[in-house]
Amino acid sequence: MTPFAFKGHPVPYIAAWSSEIVPLPRVYAAPDGLGLAGHARDTDGVLWKPMGIRQAMGRPQYGIVHGPRQRRCMRRLLCQVCGQPADRDEQGVLWLLEASRGERGWPEGQVTTHPPVCRPCAGLAAQLCPHLQGKVVAVRVGRPVVDAVYGQRYVPERTVVHPGPADVVLNSDPAVRWMLGTQLAASLLDATVVDLPELRAEVPA
Repeated sequence: MTPFAFKGHPVPYIAAWSSEIVPLPRVYAAPDGLGLAGHARDTDGVLWKPMGIRQAMGRPQYGIVHGPRQRRCMRRLLCQVCGQPADRDEQGVLWLLEASRGERGWPEGQVTTHPPVCRPCAGLAAQLCPHLQGKVVAVRVGRPVVDAVYGQRYVPERTVVHPGPADVVLNSDPAVRWMLGTQLAASLLDATVVDLPELRAEVPA
């Protein structure tokens, strides 16, 4: 599958479009945690920030991740650029990460909200993602564990709540009840840095 394009430029599968941005409903303190008017928690107890499903309508919002598509990619190990199955070999699923800044043991145990990629899209992903440009590393992951939620934590005060910082919280952590989730996060286990020729090739603009 070829990524959607806008004015001749590819648009990643997980990028939101202007028609998909919707107003945030009222948030409030409920007996079981954060409440969102008109919306319920999923089966894992997570409350998700709503977004419309109107891909390729309007203008691409490159800086905004479309939560539902990101979560689909993480759960099904799909490419973040084209939405097709990510590349997999005997070492595992292909991920592109920002180069380590000296973290001990990296990339083992790295936590990321960025879905994996397929080989045809690897060079394009390295070009399109601002956090990867000039510092991208290819990693094969034998055991990706999707076990956490990224989003905005809220602080309760009686019947109202106040927005707090963005954070990553494990699904098993009670604090997830006070989070408005936007993306899934995965722990990358059995991770190995690999050489990927596509990252050395120049990608046409």
